[in-house]
Amino acid sequence: MSNEATSKLPTVELGTGGPLVGVQGLGCMGMSEFYGPTDTTEALATLEAALAAGVTLFDTADVYGSGHNEELIGPFVRAHREQVVLATKFAIERRADDPAYRGVRNDPAYIHAAVDASLRRLGVDVIDLYYMHRRDPNVPLAESVGAMAELVAAGKVRHLGLSEVTGPELREAHAVHPIAAVQSEWSLFSRDVERNVVGTAAELGVAFVPYSPLGRGFLTGSFANAEQLAADDFRRSMPRFTGPNAAANAALVAPIQQVAQARGVTTAQVALAWVHQQAQVHKLTVVPIPGTRKRTRLAENTAAATLELTAAELALLEPIGGEVAGNRYADMRFSSAGRE
Repeated sequence: MSNEATSKLPTVELGTGGPLVGVQGLGCMGMSEFYGPTDTTEALATLEAALAAGVTLFDTADVYGSGHNEELIGPFVRAHREQVVLATKFAIERRADDPAYRGVRNDPAYIHAAVDASLRRLGVDVIDLYYMHRRDPNVPLAESVGAMAELVAAGKVRHLGLSEVTGPELREAHAVHPIAAVQSEWSLFSRDVERNVVGTAAELGVAFVPYSPLGRGFLTGSFANAEQLAADDFRRSMPRFTGPNAAANAALVAPIQQVAQARGVTTAQVALAWVHQQAQVHKLTVVPIPGTRKRTRLAENTAAATLELTAAELALLEPIGGEVAGNRYADMRFSSAGRE
């Protein structure tokens, strides 16, 4: 594109009455942990490059690096506070004495403590979009969302979001306080959200924020088996990327590669363009948040936001989701599966 003005991402409203954001956001999790070694200098440069490209929704969580990710992006957020739409999350609890422990907390006392801790680490006065990262079915949803609504009333949070909830849960929460966005995994490899929560979000005017829109990198063709990844990469424990599942799933990338080669684009761009196009298919706002730590990947990802696939290409890609082998998580507490 010829100049900066035309190269900026288009903008959309994040939910009814929500903030205006670039149509693609940035997931910041990998800048702190989970995906192997990271280069902090390059990660921070990627944040700046993202904003220059029109990315305004920056997504973090208190659990990423046990608070490190919020501290890492805090100076960037503060330097560009009027331009950045800051999203963070609560609910996944870790313990310093047990690195493998993951609990889920939705009780009001925890929520109030968690937001104060996030505000302190980020060094800001208000969070633009505050998500309940995971749902604890043992805590009444009205109690949790009611506590989140209190944060809005107190001026600590501007808008509320939910992650990995079902359609009925979204509807129940939205009746307590307006929900701006629902965040769940959604990609050519993960389409279970289309069963009910996508339709509910469309009906209620709630934006959908797909995380892992590139299938945690698998859809880019950058790895075909978790054994190829760094020893501390958490994808090594994910069922889809190990053993026979990995071999079966690697074969499913072929149609994406076929479309990419014919169009002269990358496999990642085709996979990401498919996610963007679901906004038209399902009649709702869709703002994917591919995570990257490198400026080159960022430029590749943002270019996909304006790539439109043809009906024939969409038809070629359609069967992929139904053929994927393995669950999204080894511990299914961290998805909405089983509550649908």
